Amino acid sequence: MRLAIAEAERAAAAGETPIGAVLVIDDKVVASAHNMRETWQDATAHAEALVLRMASTSLGRWRLPDATVYVTMEPCLMCAGALVLARIGRLVYGCRDERAGALGSVYDVVRDGKLNHVYRITPGVLETECRMVLQGFFEKLRQK
Repeated sequence: MRLAIAEAERAAAAGETPIGAVLVIDDKVVASAHNMRETWQDATAHAEALVLRMASTSLGRWRLPDATVYVTMEPCLMCAGALVLARIGRLVYGCRDERAGALGSVYDVVRDGKLNHVYRITPGVLETECRMVLQGFFEKLRQK
């Protein structure tokens, strides 16, 4: 999770919403990324989607049942769904997203039982640190 936080900090430095993600298989980092929506002007350039793309390209496969994805904030509906489609084994996230979180906050994509894949979810890891990166970013924006 600390690597995901470092990615979030890189996003903040680039003017992006500070969310970072890291995909790990067998204790090895396969991919890491942060939000790139503003830079690329791409609504789908979320950290989670980017690590899935990078890992799939690197490994030559889109099914990632042996992967754990670490992300600093609860995934949105698009990303929670993409993680289902990639068949990841586990997701670890930092802070909840009360406005758009799709793993319990607003929706509960994985636990509703209607999809063909379920991944394990570990919420609240380094929650305070993850929230502080986001809050600090938005406080600076409001001061401008």
